[in-house]
Amino acid sequence: MLELTNASLKYQEKQVLSNINLTIHKHEIVAIVGPNGCGKSSLLNLMSGLLKPNSGTSSFKGSAITDWSGTKLARELSLLTQSPQAPDGMTVRQLTEHGRFPYQRLLQRLTTTDEDVINWAIEQVQLTALQHQTLARLSGGERQRAWLAMSLAQQTNILLLDEPTTYLDLGHQHQLLSLLKQLNQQHKKTIVMVLHDINQASQYCDRIIAIKQGKIIADGSPEQVISAQLVKQLFNIDSQIVSCQYQGQSKPLCLPNITLDNPLQTDNSNPPTLAACI
Repeated sequence: MLELTNASLKYQEKQVLSNINLTIHKHEIVAIVGPNGCGKSSLLNLMSGLLKPNSGTSSFKGSAITDWSGTKLARELSLLTQSPQAPDGMTVRQLTEHGRFPYQRLLQRLTTTDEDVINWAIEQVQLTALQHQTLARLSGGERQRAWLAMSLAQQTNILLLDEPTTYLDLGHQHQLLSLLKQLNQQHKKTIVMVLHDINQASQYCDRIIAIKQGKIIADGSPEQVISAQLVKQLFNIDSQIVSCQYQGQSKPLCLPNITLDNPLQTDNSNPPTLAACI
């Protein structure tokens, strides 16, 4: 479906991704995990066609992704980037309407079908009561859900999401991830997302791709990928991996080891005062 073959990417002289080989299959939920700056977002942008590899290939349905027209590709996959920007004064509903643009001709009005899809997308992210509010008046989490509504209104078979849980509190994180799981199971959507929380990746995803320094170091099911050794390699922390039951399945859970070491405090006999911490 989506395939990268020996794909490498450079920004100026910096090697961001090196010899990436992977295939995203239909109906998967895939998490991309790894430390900050390791190339997770760049990998997602290669899959979407937003970036071109400096070497190797990026293809979709057997054709180079660059051979697809923007409109046709926008009907197949949607990309939600980090910290997207919208014009001043735009409302939740107006933003969501942008998801219907790939299906419209120039100057065409929204159809009844478009309106129904827009209503459904806004309802899915629980923003119906706020649909006429401007984005500037929303909380960070509400804005994030508004952008997801736009992606849902695009009605693509593939959703590419870069840190979709950013700005969301714990409850809304799990509501959003549960919604994505529901879209995958009931509507057969293929979902690839960058996540920081490896436990959420284990709980909600079929497959985890772990990246470090622009290279894939692990790729497989949560049970195959998550280990104390991998967590140490990715994040430089010691941890224990325990098994927990989730919806009848055994899932690995990462528990970082507690340490009393404080690298910011060199003199343990004189702990910093409150004033010094401000």
